[in-house]
Amino acid sequence: MKKRLAMLVLAGAMVTSSLTGCGLKDSATVATVAGDEIPAGLANFYARMTQAQYESMYSSYLGDNMWTTEASEGKTYEKLVKDEVLKDLENMYLLEDHMDDYKISLSDDEKKAIKDAAKEFSKDNDKDDKEKVSGDTEYVERYLTLATIKQKMTDAIEAEADTNVTDDEAKQKAMQYVLFSVNTTDANGVYQSLSDEEKANVKANAEAFAEGAKETSDFEGFAQTQGYTVSEASFDGEGSASVPEALAKAADALDEGGVTDCIETDNGYYVAKVTSLFDQEATEEKKQTIISQRKQDKYDEVIKGWRKKGDISVKKSVWKKVDFNDLKVTLHTEDSEESTDSAN
Repeated sequence: MKKRLAMLVLAGAMVTSSLTGCGLKDSATVATVAGDEIPAGLANFYARMTQAQYESMYSSYLGDNMWTTEASEGKTYEKLVKDEVLKDLENMYLLEDHMDDYKISLSDDEKKAIKDAAKEFSKDNDKDDKEKVSGDTEYVERYLTLATIKQKMTDAIEAEADTNVTDDEAKQKAMQYVLFSVNTTDANGVYQSLSDEEKANVKANAEAFAEGAKETSDFEGFAQTQGYTVSEASFDGEGSASVPEALAKAADALDEGGVTDCIETDNGYYVAKVTSLFDQEATEEKKQTIISQRKQDKYDEVIKGWRKKGDISVKKSVWKKVDFNDLKVTLHTEDSEESTDSAN
């Protein structure tokens, strides 16, 4: 708990324009979930904490105008993050309401750790900075309580997911491949696509390599003699981040030792050799991926059902007053002593 709380300590809370007069009252209700009111102070604290995390990670890339930058069509980064924050907070309230369904409660040690962490936050930040982020002990403690409940409830819900995954369900094969890229970089490191004529030459080279590779048992050695780089990957018929779907399907149809034709994709041409029809290590990793996805799907299914019945309403006029452009928040990230209590 204390380790996690180190990330809550706000350092400096540099103001780009004053919050005075913005009209946000901590006691106002920003949303209602199944009859429970979410105070604006709690929502503001969670929003500012999330804002700080995003700014520490992305401000150097997106600049001072990151929150007004479009993240997706018609939605700025501020809108995207604020939507996520409020939805997550609503879900936390739903999880709290259903604790009895899963026989979940907070231990005395957990409650003490939460109170101690909230007090530590209050001690480490001055009054002005706390006011800017609604950092009263009341809201810090409430947020930490909800976050702890969320973790315990998430574990309980995910425990209901089917974690039995067979080798056939997760089966992964292995390949070696050469990519003949149709992209290059300019002097500034910016990716550029080759001309049509250049692409035609790349394709011809890939087709010639594919024909030669089919005539030898040493795919890697043959590639190296041609000056090409060989990569390795596990795969199934669906493709992945490292293996495009078109290549995966072509390789999946081959026996061990088989070599594909020249396979065209958006980023270039591939030629691959199937080196194994069963990659044990990759299959075990795939099982864990499947299990993780099943757990997430189970959690999403339960939350979705609760949200439908949760009678959730948002006071947009209140939530609108939390403006990421009027306050720059930074995180103090010095290490703190890790607690060994059950709240970890």
